[in-house]
Amino acid sequence: MTRKPIAAAKPAGKKAGARRTAPGTPGRPDAARPGPRLPSTKASASRTAPAGMQLHTLDGARKYLTAGERDLFLKTAERGDRDARTFCMTLAYAGCRLSEALALTADRIDLAAGVLVFESLKKRRPGIYRAVPVPSALLEALDLVHGIREVQGKRGKGQDVRLWPWSRMTAWRQVHAVMEAAKLSGVKASPKGLRHGFGVTAVSAGIPLNLVQKWLGHAQLSTTAIYADAVGAEEQDIAQRMWK
Repeated sequence: MTRKPIAAAKPAGKKAGARRTAPGTPGRPDAARPGPRLPSTKASASRTAPAGMQLHTLDGARKYLTAGERDLFLKTAERGDRDARTFCMTLAYAGCRLSEALALTADRIDLAAGVLVFESLKKRRPGIYRAVPVPSALLEALDLVHGIREVQGKRGKGQDVRLWPWSRMTAWRQVHAVMEAAKLSGVKASPKGLRHGFGVTAVSAGIPLNLVQKWLGHAQLSTTAIYADAVGAEEQDIAQRMWK
């Protein structure tokens, strides 16, 4: 009987559909493992060097009103509507944000203590208030125009009575109209310019930075510290007048 030749065994091959093992996976000790992932240069730079608030634009334009410009703004406001005048006075003398002034109610005008109590609207949670001392001229104007004492004597003490029931756009237009009438223009001629001017004036008067921080409602002292940089330029302008 003739025997059939035994076929040679085929070398073991890869199974169809089997996935290749990626280098560096468990079970491959001879494969190099990938190194640690480096953070993006752009992302790390944004964390270590955040863009801070500046008092000048990129082309050098000033973003704040000087004391003289603020006084001119207030004198011009006296010739306008009474409600607009008290609103402009509040922005200039309290250094508050536009939205914080619009949210001010009659019960938060403390005539006895001489302060206005603002809710800090840029905080992460509501219900954070700050008391800002203001001149008696502002308190008297608020009482005269808005009847603060009368409203506080009623039920509720004026808790829901907003002094300026305007929209944000209406409020901005009121301020802008006074700025135009005073012939003030540029980026400084704005509610933010009044707020920055308050900070510069306070630091120039020797008010401690931590107190200015409290009045402005800044979360970080480093934000308030920018006003100290502007004092040098303001003092230089004052000194120049000595030689004229």
